Amino acid sequence: MSLGHALRRIVEEYPLARLDPPAGHPVAAVIRRGAPDELRAALEPIDGPFLVKGSPGRGTRWAAVPWVAVFDPAITTSATQGYYLVYLFPAHRQVVHLSLAQGTVAAIREHGPQAEAYLRASGDALRARLSDFADRLPNRSITLGSAGELPEGYEAAHILGLTYDLADLGDERRLRADLGVGVAAYRALKARGGLAI
Repeated sequence: MSLGHALRRIVEEYPLARLDPPAGHPVAAVIRRGAPDELRAALEPIDGPFLVKGSPGRGTRWAAVPWVAVFDPAITTSATQGYYLVYLFPAHRQVVHLSLAQGTVAAIREHGPQAEAYLRASGDALRARLSDFADRLPNRSITLGSAGELPEGYEAAHILGLTYDLADLGDERRLRADLGVGVAAYRALKARGGLAI
């Protein structure tokens, strides 16, 4: 398998997989282990440390938006807080987003109903701080096609990134090069003060 192949499997198979229970499902295994393993392999040429995790959901429920993320343990080890690099899989179309994103759950806990507005304003300020990455990670917003606090929070938490359609996922060299740019932006944000605005 390759990173592109793992991402493609999730994009293509997740919508139907959600009709079955997640326990023991092969797509859940790809999200939890297969894709993270391929992502770790793609990160090997880049100095770490990195923590890589994938989530198809919790318990007996599939996630509205599954994800596979790269964490710098000095910043965060969880998608709930801090900021991180993540592949997000929308429910409504066959694409995957590479997103430098803010932790959504911590913002929801701290800001309640104003969390989405807070995350969008923070994202605008962080994008300005990372303006030198605007050409290589041009997506200023993403859509995930799911209603609910978390999917809408993920959309609001996006800072910058890229979107791949299925054809793009066959270009492993591009995926790895883009991953390198994403990691560089992640590190630049850390060096430039992180989420402090």
